[in-house]
Amino acid sequence: MLADAPLPGEIHRPARLMEAMRYAALGSGKRLRPFLVVEAARLFGVEGPGVLRAACAIEMLHCYSLAHDDLPAMDDDDLRRGRPTLHRAFDEATAILAGDALLTYAFDVLADPATHADPAARAELCLGLARAAGPGGMAGGQALDLAAEVAGRPLPQMAIERLQAMKTGAVLRFSAEAGAIAAGASREDRAALAAYGRALGAAFQIADDILDAEGDDATLGKRTGKDAGRNKATLVAALGLVGAKRLVGKFVDQAESALAPFGARANILVAAARFTGSRNH
Repeated sequence: MLADAPLPGEIHRPARLMEAMRYAALGSGKRLRPFLVVEAARLFGVEGPGVLRAACAIEMLHCYSLAHDDLPAMDDDDLRRGRPTLHRAFDEATAILAGDALLTYAFDVLADPATHADPAARAELCLGLARAAGPGGMAGGQALDLAAEVAGRPLPQMAIERLQAMKTGAVLRFSAEAGAIAAGASREDRAALAAYGRALGAAFQIADDILDAEGDDATLGKRTGKDAGRNKATLVAALGLVGAKRLVGKFVDQAESALAPFGARANILVAAARFTGSRNH
């Protein structure tokens, strides 16, 4: 997908831009979002190149968000996944353009008939990802996150949970639902996967904030301890480590409960929820 050769309808792909896109998207990482797409589709007996394309599209969108979040105007980070952030490895302008291109290309991939033969399914995938990543989802959550840094008083728990459900949870939720859409699952089954993804996203972000407070740079591959220094609105700050860890467990339980209708078929997704709640990197 990220080859230098242009696709039909494209004119030319600049080599440095493509190198930066590959740097952002193809390095190390947990790949949780594409994992959720693939395993959710597999729950209904569907797999193959189309599902993988949908999974790659969502991961490209996620990697765009990391590239932009790391910029000096946002979180101003120098380390990501154990190596220099994109704007440090290249430059700020290239990082912005690579992020823009990854975001745009994600929808190119989803809209392509190679991803799904049914135009309605492709439209649902595009619409769902746009809603999860746009002003009412990830981008809006980032705006709330930045506003919280300069707020005169700490946000209450409910406001933090909403912020995190937007910034991190929305795309994670849609990743699980996208696998069900790709598989042609029923509305009821899609709702169950969305509920699973919503709870998983909440647990993931709280666990990430706990790791920022307790972890170290070498293990996590990124700078730690920055949340407290930048007055970040986190549930660790609001509830303390003990309270935050208790809440992680609650969301993991919710994620497992959402999968109950699928029985043993969902064991891998259950394991992913448990891993999310206990991860140390």
